[in-house]
Amino acid sequence: MEIKQKCSLFQAEIDKQLAELKAQNLILQRDNQRLRQQHSLLEQKLNAALDGTGLCVWEQHIPSGNLTMYNMEWGSLLGYTIDELAAHIDSWKGNLHPEDRDWVIANFDDHISGKTDSYDVTHRMLHKDGSVSWVSDRGRVIEFDDSGKPLRIMGTHVDITKEKRYELELDKLAHRDPLTDLLNRKALLKVFERQRNRLGSGALMFIDLDDFKSHNDRYGHKFGDSLLMQIASTLQDIIVESNNVARLGGDEFVILFESLSQVELASIADRVLTAFATISHVEGRTVNIGMSIGICVFTDQSFTQVYEQADQAMYKVKRQGKNAYHFYSDPLV
Repeated sequence: MEIKQKCSLFQAEIDKQLAELKAQNLILQRDNQRLRQQHSLLEQKLNAALDGTGLCVWEQHIPSGNLTMYNMEWGSLLGYTIDELAAHIDSWKGNLHPEDRDWVIANFDDHISGKTDSYDVTHRMLHKDGSVSWVSDRGRVIEFDDSGKPLRIMGTHVDITKEKRYELELDKLAHRDPLTDLLNRKALLKVFERQRNRLGSGALMFIDLDDFKSHNDRYGHKFGDSLLMQIASTLQDIIVESNNVARLGGDEFVILFESLSQVELASIADRVLTAFATISHVEGRTVNIGMSIGICVFTDQSFTQVYEQADQAMYKVKRQGKNAYHFYSDPLV
């Protein structure tokens, strides 16, 4: 009887403990459900805050290279599905723009190795459709293993393509002639200063159209604009020795060269005159296009001095019958 009583008491104690554990488990389940709901709500709030910003939060497990994107699917920024592009550091590296790949990876590796406090770069990536996306990438190592080696890095990835295109367009407007897309005076001056600082010399070719005003007055501004655009396109096609072709306004074109050889420069001027001698149809009208070209070979002069000397050489051509070229030689030219 005594043994039965002890067993009964023992069983009652077990039942009591089980009941307490069940009650505690129920509380834990409710707490877990509440935490899950809170977590889900926080995720919804985060995604709502990030939607439309082009920003995503990422984390990389450094030893494996595996990537996790917290508010969008991996690859979606570049037009891929998760099945098309593995969520791995190698996929990211493979889609970096070829011109940016080496220096971007070097910046990332410098932070992982502890050389820098953070990873912070703006670079280009290749979209699935072949277009280029601009991104601002930032990250910082947030966890180390027991031996002190970096374990996890976390950061943000922001699509700034629209902003970058707008910035590039503004830069283009600031440095390009809006009609012909050639360099404008401001841009040419910058190129001239860089060349003078680097080489200390070069040559400037000043081209002025013959009788442009009479053509423009006779046929109208639309005809004049078409003629200028055709001339700009032809100059870019035939002058492979220089990318520094500019329109300074009206019918004035300037080309900057590194060469000092009068023989080479004369050959280029001949090619220009020959090329435009064959252009006769603009906006359905037949016209004769002549060019007066002044060339100044310079060493250490300012842009204003060189421009004025080439201009003087050009006006000598005008006085001698037009449609030719002349080198500036002395102040009495």
